[in-house]
Amino acid sequence: MIKRLAANQNADGVTARDAKGLIPLIILMVIIFLLLLFWENEMNVESGMPTLEQLHVDYPQSDVPVRYCNYMILQRVIKEPDNTCKKEHVFIHERPQKINAICTSVKKKACSNHSKLFCFQSKIKFKMTACELIEGSRYPACRYHISPKEGFILVTCDEMGAVNFQGFVE
Repeated sequence: MIKRLAANQNADGVTARDAKGLIPLIILMVIIFLLLLFWENEMNVESGMPTLEQLHVDYPQSDVPVRYCNYMILQRVIKEPDNTCKKEHVFIHERPQKINAICTSVKKKACSNHSKLFCFQSKIKFKMTACELIEGSRYPACRYHISPKEGFILVTCDEMGAVNFQGFVE
């Protein structure tokens, strides 16, 4: 009886022929995974424009003890379109979800850049770091003065949330 059970287990177990049938399925799954991975990266590259979060959000605030602005601007490759140092830049030290919530604010007004877009102003003050270019700095060795700030931020929005940082009101 024991010999009979052992014989049945071999007959019902996985054989080399069964494993060969799985190889095409595994290859197909790997190809699909690689295609999805490539497609996701292509989607990010196609937009070309950095997001508000990539440019302006630093939450929680990075622990850079010296030359915070110089470090952050260099790390995030923030510059003018003509490859010169940006004259001023602001980092917001708050969760992206809180920044996106500004888009539901009743404080809606025309943006100061004379566009047809509306700006939404935050209901609460946000902690920020303002970076102002030190005169004579040249890219990529941009040097900045650092000013901790607190103020109401202004953003433009689309259906997904905050899109562009437009400035702040102290």
